[in-house]
Amino acid sequence: MSEPLELFILAGEPSGDRIGADLVRRLRERATVELAGVGGDELAAEGLASLYPMQDLAVMGITDVLRRLPLLLWRVEETVRAIVRSRPDVVVLIDAQEFSRLVAGRLRARQFDRPVLLYVAPSVWARSPHRAARIKPLFDEVLAVLPFEPAVMRELGGPPTSYVGHPALAEIGATALSDTGLVALLPGSRQGELRRHLPLMRTVAEALAGDSAVDGFLLPALPALAEMLAAETADWPVSVEIVADRGRRAELYARTVLAISVAGTATLELALAGVPMVTTYVMDGHQARVFGKLGRPAVGLPNIILDRLVIPEIISRAPQPAAVIAAARDLLDDRTIRQDQADAFGELARLMTHGAPEAARQDPAERVLAHWHR
Repeated sequence: MSEPLELFILAGEPSGDRIGADLVRRLRERATVELAGVGGDELAAEGLASLYPMQDLAVMGITDVLRRLPLLLWRVEETVRAIVRSRPDVVVLIDAQEFSRLVAGRLRARQFDRPVLLYVAPSVWARSPHRAARIKPLFDEVLAVLPFEPAVMRELGGPPTSYVGHPALAEIGATALSDTGLVALLPGSRQGELRRHLPLMRTVAEALAGDSAVDGFLLPALPALAEMLAAETADWPVSVEIVADRGRRAELYARTVLAISVAGTATLELALAGVPMVTTYVMDGHQARVFGKLGRPAVGLPNIILDRLVIPEIISRAPQPAAVIAAARDLLDDRTIRQDQADAFGELARLMTHGAPEAARQDPAERVLAHWHR
């Protein structure tokens, strides 16, 4: 194919930015790619001039959404106009579920007839299963990052869905179990998450600092947040190393005895890196109500994917430092518990690498190219 692939790609937060950059690199191994869309630093490094700052879309929870609703609706319209005007060969919307749904819906309403793909499936398996059928008219295909999602989408009448692996697979490592090492603190990356979790992480770090198994603390951070997090932790009673470089983070994970992480993608990255962990999440009011109505389901991705409680979860409306500290000390004090996690993480890595029996892992670039010149 001599002509370039004109790709419109949209990422609404750092994890999506990383997924998008990986997709672009894969596509460029097979074709010339001309980029337009919205992204952050990683897509910018691939040559994307973002239509507007990606941070405009980085919201979590109904409170954040309502606070920024006028801006978000304006960005929806701006995105749709740009796509309709440029008529790219393929549109790939990465996660940012509500925003992506609104964009795709308005594109279809304007008779846009080019392929629109959703990269990262909505968590219809966790709540609102009816959403699967509702998005079927909007997306030509969904590229799922969890191996069980194609089967769920098929059962619920959703769009065609393929499992394409997860960026966290790059974290797969052979971390050896140790009785001493660093403690990693992962409070999230969104402003609301940081506001709710940094005080909790401070309390936990202070409590664990005197443990003979703990050699120090690290806080993995996005480069854009490193300076702010350094300032936020400067007056903590324990020293915390802010680590913005992904390569150095992988090196430090090999020396990490335990992680305290918010629920989310970070738990999957840690599991694939072989780091024992406790996961926690302090919810806003809306999240807490939904969580209760759903019967308090598992939220840690390793637990969801393996369909059993592999890592402890402390999920609540208010911070629960005593519960987090107790779970962390259980891990530090009992090598058998850490070994059980390590064995489960190996099972997880195999499943994520190969896919489920009914949905083998596919290359995301090949799935995108399958919609070019259809």
